[in-house]
Amino acid sequence: MNKLLLSGCLLSGSIVAQEKPNIIVIFVDDMGYGDMGCNGSKLNRTPNLDYMASNGIRFTDCYAAANVSSPSRAALLTGQYPIRTGIVSVLHPKSKIGIRSESITMAEMLKDAGYYTGMIGKWHLGEKKDFLPLQHGFQEYFGIPYSNDMKPCIYLRDNDIVDTVVDQTQLTKTYTKEALRFLDENKSRPFFLYLAHNMPHTPLFASEQFKGKSANGLYGDVIEELDWSVGEVLKKLRELDIEKNTLIVFSSDNGPWLVQGINSGSPAPFFQGKFTTWEGGHREPTIAYWKDTIKPKVYTGLVTLMDWFPTFAHLAKAKLPTDRIIDGVDITNVLLKNGKRKNNEFYYFVNASVLGYRLGDYKILKPQNEIFGKKSGIVIYTIPAHGNVMYNVRKDVHENTDLSAKEPKRMEKMFLKLAAFEQTLKDL
Repeated sequence: MNKLLLSGCLLSGSIVAQEKPNIIVIFVDDMGYGDMGCNGSKLNRTPNLDYMASNGIRFTDCYAAANVSSPSRAALLTGQYPIRTGIVSVLHPKSKIGIRSESITMAEMLKDAGYYTGMIGKWHLGEKKDFLPLQHGFQEYFGIPYSNDMKPCIYLRDNDIVDTVVDQTQLTKTYTKEALRFLDENKSRPFFLYLAHNMPHTPLFASEQFKGKSANGLYGDVIEELDWSVGEVLKKLRELDIEKNTLIVFSSDNGPWLVQGINSGSPAPFFQGKFTTWEGGHREPTIAYWKDTIKPKVYTGLVTLMDWFPTFAHLAKAKLPTDRIIDGVDITNVLLKNGKRKNNEFYYFVNASVLGYRLGDYKILKPQNEIFGKKSGIVIYTIPAHGNVMYNVRKDVHENTDLSAKEPKRMEKMFLKLAAFEQTLKDL
């Protein structure tokens, strides 16, 4: 092959690579918005996440579509509110339901666009064979199929049980080792890696390298080991010379599980956490990093984890499904330009019910009874009952000041929009 032809081939390969960025989603479990240094933590050392945030986009208003695990993960993978996927509550071992065969995951979409797809970690969308990752677009899988507090705690590889004894002190390191192997084996082709850590969901475990090393007890040890894992992925991308062609998204499935006390994260500066429709239950610590492509900034507009589905489709030149509603919005203009998300609203679900709505800076919530946060039958916290309420969550991040009496017309218009959205869900 002559030099001119060789040069043309290399250039062509480079252009193809740029058109098909590698995509990595690092998803953790029950992490609080305030658990990263870049989000204000003074206790947890997160230098690798802080590096990604200072050299990429840190999102201040990124919402999970649910405040618990299974529906949040279904929404991330399908770009749809959980009610459209049929998964509206937490699944358990032996659950008879799981992700539907007709659901289209981002793995299926990217696989059809020429990507090699792999998943490592917590699945939590059903444990029967028909529900497992290989039946939903992933070409390989290794991990625990549900939360690490559920029994039996087992490792699957692809569709098969490979270990019935899981040393959870090595869990983060095991997932990291698998991720580095995946990168080594797929460096020469476009890939999608979904790395879904079980931590920091309780019970908490850290390896000897990190145990007892943080200023925030065992929880801090776990967060710092997760940050180390992120650093190992970054290091491997640099070693393989593919960092510039890889988009990495980091986030959590829902807010911190506050009844776990010192073994839970921080929702700061927001109110409450997991299981609730307050901001601490839905706003997630979220970063997007793509070396030299994403310019450093903090994006304060509303985005959701469902947005990654159409955004990845755009970046990968994949075909979006046209036979269903995709609730996520393509945020490519946010990532690559100084654009804003086209849609500025979000609906708060609990199971199959819509209990709240955010439009711009304002949020409404329907009446809720008193909520008790209990652990082992002991009440850890109480959230008082409330009627219809409205907050400016831009100015009042802790949701202290109810504006319903002050701005009744605004609240009325928002409740009409919420009711109209509910009508679209009648047949689901």
